Amino acid sequence: MHIVFGGAFNGKRQYVKNLIQNEKASWYEGVLPQAIVDDSIMVIAGVEHWVKKELEQGLTEQQIVEQIKETLHYNSSQQIWVLTDLNRGIVPTERIEREMRDLVGRLYQFLFTEAQQITRIWYGIPQTIKGADQG
Repeated sequence: MHIVFGGAFNGKRQYVKNLIQNEKASWYEGVLPQAIVDDSIMVIAGVEHWVKKELEQGLTEQQIVEQIKETLHYNSSQQIWVLTDLNRGIVPTERIEREMRDLVGRLYQFLFTEAQQITRIWYGIPQTIKGADQG
């Protein structure tokens, strides 16, 4: 699994588009894939929006984590997760927003541990945080 993360509107999706320009890819925006459809690369983006929606529907943190873990079983070497860093701003006043932000932080810790490669995008500039060339 490859994680591409950074702040909002920092060029994450464009970086991924350039990365996979000649590859077959399926994009999942704000949803998780339910199963492997074909042998294309899975690009999973908007996880924070998906988490908020699931919390609003009454799912527990454990249920959300289990869905993420299940998604990783779908050939994780062919997955690119596009994650928005939410934990550097003002603490939200709404309970659901705080709960979502806290859960997303814990999910990201789990995903970063599982990832084989991590790239941070800082205003369009990629920086490898974890990967084969880091050892």
